[in-house]
Amino acid sequence: MSHFTKDQKKQYFPFTAIVGQEDMKNALILNAINPKIGGVLVFGEKGTAKSTAVRALTRLLPEMDVVKGCPFHCSPDNPEEMCDDCYHRYLHGETLERETMRMPVVDLPVSATEDRVVGSLDIEAAIQTGKKKFEPGVLAMANRGILYVDEINLLDDHIVDLLLDSAAMGINTVEREGISFSHPARFILVGTMNPEEGELRPQLLDRFGLSVEIKGIADPQQRVKIMKLRGEYEEEPEKFMKQYEEQECQLCNKIKNGRDLLSRVEISDEILLLNARISIEMEVDGHRSDITLMKTEKTLAALRGKTEVTKEEVQDSVPMVFLHRMRMLPFETSRKIDMDRINDMINGENK
Repeated sequence: MSHFTKDQKKQYFPFTAIVGQEDMKNALILNAINPKIGGVLVFGEKGTAKSTAVRALTRLLPEMDVVKGCPFHCSPDNPEEMCDDCYHRYLHGETLERETMRMPVVDLPVSATEDRVVGSLDIEAAIQTGKKKFEPGVLAMANRGILYVDEINLLDDHIVDLLLDSAAMGINTVEREGISFSHPARFILVGTMNPEEGELRPQLLDRFGLSVEIKGIADPQQRVKIMKLRGEYEEEPEKFMKQYEEQECQLCNKIKNGRDLLSRVEISDEILLLNARISIEMEVDGHRSDITLMKTEKTLAALRGKTEVTKEEVQDSVPMVFLHRMRMLPFETSRKIDMDRINDMINGENK
């Protein structure tokens, strides 16, 4: 059984102690195994453990090696994950001093400005010294971590565009007065929104890999359980965390094994053809859904310890991949997927 580091033992509500909200937890775990899925958009009301789940998840992930003192948390071993400065030092044979850190979770406030998000260049210093002086922003802080945006639908569209572009390309570029600076910006984007407070543009919705819809739990017994667990945690947090340590370790190992297995998971042409037919049936634009569905199925198979995608992974991936890509008709207040129709397709009926 693996053991948590000192940093991982800091007080937090355990991920495995969160009651319900299985769809959200599964979507977060899949992105933790394979960040290339493209993040998660959570539709739902406040007080449903969204931020608790995000912060708890990072405690389950292995610590990562970073270049000591680098504001971008660059990998000391992978040139593709280095900023220009670290890469230059690496090319010249310099030994990059390293340290370990837990995956960062960075909150982006709704009121954030463009400079706060992407960072800023000191033009005056560049002119006077001939060197670029860059003040890191949120994207730099979130590199190789999780960027959490509550009420993302209330952000300025331009800011959302910047976030999604950086998440897709893995690079943040700042240009001012003919001077540019780039740094790696690879992160898992987790956004939450209440559709009643306004929608995101369809083009932006499509850029998220997965989405889930969560609601407050209606079962009285489960609500009582939530109250009791939270009360126990607040009264004796260390004792409470100790009770869940074994479950947390098991999930931690499951995520690690999923990461290790992912590259060996195969997907047949039959499944890919089924994916294409489902995308056509759902009437979604472009091909991003096909690609995301393939990535999600392979990641889900890896999480389950399988080396081949089956129809079970197709069935379980469809809701997460297509919910936010569905077109809403006038006066509709929520998106719905006809899973009966999808299941018929998966089972080979009505081809």
